[in-house]
Amino acid sequence: MKKLLFLLIAAPAFAAPDDSLLGISLVQNKTGAAMSVPMQIVLLLSALTLLPAVLMALTPFLRITIVLHFLRQALGTQTAPSNQVLIALAMFLSLIVMQPVAEEVYHKGWEPLESGQISASQAWDQSSPPIRAFLLRFAREKDIRLFIDLTHSPAPAKPSDVPLSALAPAYVLSELKAAFQIGAVLFLPFLIIDLVVASVTLSVGMVQLPPVMVSAPFKILLFVLVDGWNLVVGSLVKSFY
Repeated sequence: MKKLLFLLIAAPAFAAPDDSLLGISLVQNKTGAAMSVPMQIVLLLSALTLLPAVLMALTPFLRITIVLHFLRQALGTQTAPSNQVLIALAMFLSLIVMQPVAEEVYHKGWEPLESGQISASQAWDQSSPPIRAFLLRFAREKDIRLFIDLTHSPAPAKPSDVPLSALAPAYVLSELKAAFQIGAVLFLPFLIIDLVVASVTLSVGMVQLPPVMVSAPFKILLFVLVDGWNLVVGSLVKSFY
């Protein structure tokens, strides 16, 4: 059994050319050296592990999920809607906001690369400006300056010169601040209802009755009467335009 396992592991190395290791090598094509298929698979799988973090942090998904979480806490409904529902809603709203950017990236970078007109590095150079422009729209100058100082990068002469190593975390910080500001504003009307109900229950002597149990139906009723989901979702999406 041990010999069989050794042969299975070592066979690709013996069968591969001299300039390869375990089937990962550079192969020759008409334009010169290029990565072999196993190497491309390794790089693709490595990129896929980072893709969820990129989608969550560098898209509107970050702001939307935090605001929806604050809304659920303000309503006092505990787990209704569930996390799966909120994440699905945030994902679809993020797709709506990012659709123009994704289309521009597809037409400028992926289509020429797929047709063989440009290389992978050229495709990245042509597709990164739309992403950079989106991040610059919502990243605060203060946060960008902070990460430029932390990374010891030279001061950019213009916004398009800001490196992605400083722009990406600056966008995350800016989105966190915007999401917490929106969440605080959402809390205020529901907080007033909690204070009114608490003062009424205390004045009539119902000390043993938790005010949250009384205020929860009133908060849900208020949210439904003002068509809260339409207002919140509409305001969130419009905040990115």
